[in-house]
Amino acid sequence: METIVETLGDLERRLSVAVPVADIEGEVTKRLSNLARTAKIAGFRPGKVPVTIIARQYGPQVRSDVISDAVRSRFNEAVQKEHLRIAGTPRIEPNSAGVAQGALEFSAVFEVYPEVRLGDLSQIVVRRPVTEVTAADIDRTIGILRRQRATYVPAARPAQGGDRVRVDFTGTIDGVEFAGGQAHDFAIELGEGRMLPEFDKAMTGMSAGEQKTFPLRFPDDYHGREVAGKEAQFALRMLAVEEIQLPALDADFVRAFGVASGEVEGLRAEVAANLRLELKRKVAALVKEQVIAGLAKVAQFPLPKALVDAEARLLHDRTIASMRDQPGVKPEDLAVGVDVFRPQAEQRVALGLMMAELVKTEHLEARPEQVKELVHESAQSYEQPDAVIRWHYEKPERLGDFEAAVLEQNVVDWVLARAKVTDEPAAFEAVMGPRGNG
Repeated sequence: METIVETLGDLERRLSVAVPVADIEGEVTKRLSNLARTAKIAGFRPGKVPVTIIARQYGPQVRSDVISDAVRSRFNEAVQKEHLRIAGTPRIEPNSAGVAQGALEFSAVFEVYPEVRLGDLSQIVVRRPVTEVTAADIDRTIGILRRQRATYVPAARPAQGGDRVRVDFTGTIDGVEFAGGQAHDFAIELGEGRMLPEFDKAMTGMSAGEQKTFPLRFPDDYHGREVAGKEAQFALRMLAVEEIQLPALDADFVRAFGVASGEVEGLRAEVAANLRLELKRKVAALVKEQVIAGLAKVAQFPLPKALVDAEARLLHDRTIASMRDQPGVKPEDLAVGVDVFRPQAEQRVALGLMMAELVKTEHLEARPEQVKELVHESAQSYEQPDAVIRWHYEKPERLGDFEAAVLEQNVVDWVLARAKVTDEPAAFEAVMGPRGNG
């Protein structure tokens, strides 16, 4: 049996195989004979049904199964013989011309995995932020925790930043009310950024019972496309002004966060440990992002279209499913084409191929002790770390995400050892970004 492999492109191949018709017919006869021994057909005793009747009733399906099995078997044999690494699902194309020569011919068109070539890794530049958790960072975080448990009381004064106000408002464009432009007894915290700046400015300085009308121009890139770039008029009525009351930093407050001693220093130590863990993860994420971007620049190899198509479809389907669960999403918002996700899909496929190649060639597999360390670290953010650790180790599949994370980190560390890495001092808040109001 002759096997021919043709190169159709960088990665696309056509594999042509011929299966003797005699082999097909012999296998069909064998299967029909076996079927005749067990088939139950009215008017015949079990095992006494003539093969001709079996062939008439089951022949087409048996022949189809034999051909499918033969094609699959010959294809797999040819792939192993030619040492081909198939990317995606092959497209099988029959060739009826070969039957005249006593053979069933077929072609399988598919893509192979590329040879992953990494360029000069010393050209990758990584700026690694270096910072530490300070007392001010701890104070700021405790301030956020206090605000999260704050209460509000009526304020007998005009509204100011940080107050919570309750308002009625009605918006019109050219004298006509528009969808989403009205609210009754709506609670807003001044300065939190939920409303457009003009809205916050209009409410600031108003007292309970006061009314006003003010203009507001929606930004051109406003998420509500129906009003984006348009001028509106808002009629606003202030119902109430409330000022914040932070809870006392006492034993009850401290115990509410799991610090049994009730001591403020115990809470500060707990906050400091959590911030250091968050900082470690954030720095690792920033470094990983730079490494991935650097790898994409120095690596040069073609990507299997089948893998990119599959990844783009996966990203598309996940995004659409997520959008459907969000309030206010319209049917036209879901009309997003798969091609929108193709650039991201290409990046993900390229990264996956590069990481897989490095793990294989540089022996960067996740070691059990690395996985264990990551599981223990992750469990510390729970009230019962030991129970969380036991749960993960009860079933091997629960460790999958940790193993994948370790693999990625091993690759990142390997690249960092060969890249140009500069440690740059940075402030904690600059690295972490906005984390709420303190």
